[in-house]
Amino acid sequence: MPNSAVFVPHFHWDREWYEPFQVFRHRLVAALDTVLETAEADPEFRFTVDGQMAAIEDYLEMRPENRERVVALVREGRLAIGPWLILLDEFLCSGETIVRNLRMGWAAAERLGGAMPIGYLPDMFGHVAQMPQILARAGIKDAALWRGVPGSVDGHAFRWRAPDGSEVRTEFLFDGYDNGLDVLLVPDRIGRALDDYARMTAGRWGGDPVLAMAGTDHNAPDPRLAAWLRQAAGTERSIAVATLQEYIHQHVRDEATAVVTGELRSHVRGNILPGVLSVRLGLKQRMAVAERTVDHAERVNALWSRRDDSPFLSLAWHKIIESSAHDSVVGSGTDETCDQVDARLAEAAQAARAVRDAALAEPAASVPGDAHLVANTLATARTALVEVDVVAPPEGTTLVATASDGSVGPVQLISQAPTVLSDERMDASELERVLRRIHRRELFGLLIDHYELNAGSLVFHLAEVPAGGPFDLLVLRREVAAAAAAHPGEWQVRTLAQARATALVPVHVPASGLSSFRVEAHARDAVPELRLAPATATAGTLSNGLVEVAVAADGTLDVTGADGTTLRGVGRLVDGGDRGDSYNYAPPARDVLVSEPAHVGVDLLESGPLRSRLRVTRVYAWPAGLGDDRDVRGDRRVPTPVDMLVEVRAGEPFVRISTSFLNQCADHRLRFHVPLPEAVAISSSAGQFAVTERGLTAEGGWGEYPLPTFPASSFVSAGAAHVLLDHSSEYEIVDDGRALAITLLRAIGSISVNIHPLRDEPAASEIPAPGAQSLGMRIENRLALAPSAAGWQEGDAVALAEEFRNDLLVTRGTAPAAGPLPPDANGPRVDGRNVHVSSIRRVADDDRGPGTEIRMVAMSDTATAVRVTGSFTEATTVDLLGRPLSRTPLRDGLDLALGPWEIRTVVLR
Repeated sequence: MPNSAVFVPHFHWDREWYEPFQVFRHRLVAALDTVLETAEADPEFRFTVDGQMAAIEDYLEMRPENRERVVALVREGRLAIGPWLILLDEFLCSGETIVRNLRMGWAAAERLGGAMPIGYLPDMFGHVAQMPQILARAGIKDAALWRGVPGSVDGHAFRWRAPDGSEVRTEFLFDGYDNGLDVLLVPDRIGRALDDYARMTAGRWGGDPVLAMAGTDHNAPDPRLAAWLRQAAGTERSIAVATLQEYIHQHVRDEATAVVTGELRSHVRGNILPGVLSVRLGLKQRMAVAERTVDHAERVNALWSRRDDSPFLSLAWHKIIESSAHDSVVGSGTDETCDQVDARLAEAAQAARAVRDAALAEPAASVPGDAHLVANTLATARTALVEVDVVAPPEGTTLVATASDGSVGPVQLISQAPTVLSDERMDASELERVLRRIHRRELFGLLIDHYELNAGSLVFHLAEVPAGGPFDLLVLRREVAAAAAAHPGEWQVRTLAQARATALVPVHVPASGLSSFRVEAHARDAVPELRLAPATATAGTLSNGLVEVAVAADGTLDVTGADGTTLRGVGRLVDGGDRGDSYNYAPPARDVLVSEPAHVGVDLLESGPLRSRLRVTRVYAWPAGLGDDRDVRGDRRVPTPVDMLVEVRAGEPFVRISTSFLNQCADHRLRFHVPLPEAVAISSSAGQFAVTERGLTAEGGWGEYPLPTFPASSFVSAGAAHVLLDHSSEYEIVDDGRALAITLLRAIGSISVNIHPLRDEPAASEIPAPGAQSLGMRIENRLALAPSAAGWQEGDAVALAEEFRNDLLVTRGTAPAAGPLPPDANGPRVDGRNVHVSSIRRVADDDRGPGTEIRMVAMSDTATAVRVTGSFTEATTVDLLGRPLSRTPLRDGLDLALGPWEIRTVVLR
């Protein structure tokens, strides 16, 4: 039995949860006031601030006068801060967000005296496979965590290995991050209680001292703690007070021999609460939008703008990272808390959008106003469709697109806008009221091209880009006043817009590059042929030569890939009850599953040649909610139409599918099924710099049923089905391995429930969360399906997912109309099979000046050759904190050999 113990005073601080951020911050300030006072009064006291700098930042915003007190304790090693900005949910944000979280947290801690070099992850609901590599490539050799560790670990530490082989020694908080509190319950009996605890857990410690984590949620330790421990220490036992860093680096000898590879999602020693993957769908979608928008903004700002907008980008990242907290984006908080997370993510996307649009405005100034600029944010060249507003073709003509190299291609006309915006009759004395609508030259959101003023008639002709000469509002006022005086009585005032249309245009854009095009009227008999197989449609089929879709009688889809692989019954919707909470799904004991529609309708929307679309509408009779007995699904049914938009585009080897319905039912789960041709035993899902294989079951043993629902971020692959995703999602392999089910909605009404059939311990208080029912909200999901007998690697699922998630950016030119189109522009190009380019951004170095940082990940279990080309003369390899590792002069590009699953970051100058 160990005869020594180390107590680590700390708290765990959920920034927001069952109370909103500002309420918790009020408690935080009081708690840290107590910590500082205790530390200054007792030189033996140590404190670990939960591994996240957000708590310190939030505190100093309210107590700026205490900054130097904090710095002094950090420098003395008695206050451990960082390395994270916030304790995140690792599965509900991107790998890039995890890196930025660590980088921003480390920098913030360094400004206050230094970061704790421990990957402290105390309360996350499981851990991603690449976390050891992320920590190791930031120079961090140790981690400490609780949830998700498999039952094979029987000591208090293990070697955690990432898919690339990187390892960190990991302290296993097997009894949670508050295991020392039970020992402290009766202060004058700490010695006896410690002996009992050491005896009960002796098999875990070997020759190392007991680690007693002395802290819990949202409370500072008692100021008398150190005194109690001094009293409890004696000749028979040694008791020390330390930070977590001191315990790991100074008190333990066990280097750990047990090795665990990959993600940690076992239920055997703690609940991992998997239902958070699917609750409050909107937060997951807005996280994805914010991450995607700031990524695009960083890329175009770095490559095409002379202005360094790093402060706005840092603001956007900070708000995204704050929102990634494990009680924030997961949606396990109250409605007011989740509303704040939603607003914060919206602000992040707005700040990033402003940077993106301003950056694109600079090259758009070289593009004529009757043409469009297109930006490709991917580091590979691509041809994709953009949707633009153009001048409608005159009768007897059609539209074509002319690229900057003079090549001409076909255009698909989607719709035409009305040309008569207003037709009014009024007395001459009221004409001044009409003129008040005009703001300089703008009227009804367009610009006045010219006007016609005759006796009793005033006609405005509007356009997006005026072709006429200058417009003078003061002259118009004078002319109208004179005409009204000369012709009293009734006048007709008409406002006519230039005939406009919405068009689809295929555009080829270089890697990380820019292109431009102009859409013009053309003779119908001289339209160039489409270089790709066209997208076609009939009343119930779609095809583009690479993928075919047929709508079955029940509204499901039969989808056939280029290799002849067919998936039948795709899009079967299965709705069941959910009597669980925000943390865990639970079916009612007497559930009612609804999978057959009462009515099916199919509408042909577009028939190519660039895009073809069908809308399948299925009406289901879903129970309105649970009965008075929560184990029974109610009898009242709500007819609910579900629209499924099915789309194929020329050149794309996948079918795009969007679902939409107005949710009028409570306490239910809706899943989208993809039946598989053959039963499978494993699935593979992409997210956070890795593709993780999982079986059909999960390891249980704590007090939570090991439901095999798993996370996926960019795609999930099972057998011949490869599903591309728009946002972090939950999936499960069901029907004995014969179908893939993706959760579209999980609607529940409580943060936690006291009695849960699939979880013994309440996850929180039973607090109502009516907003989590999503009642009265339109629920929309977007995914794509690529059938292929080849696996996800041979099927290029990594590249297809990036193409699906990242549309081309398009904006109108602002140079004088009718001028020549500028030549295409190239940015950095990255060539390599199954390589994910996570980030391209502007960086600065005081010694070497500005550069372009590119982060790449080999998403493969084999070594990958990568070539990076662009206008650069030097490459510096850096770690994940930006510290230089090596420099290489360049002549005609950078050739890299990435190991399996390796993350590599280079700065190009």
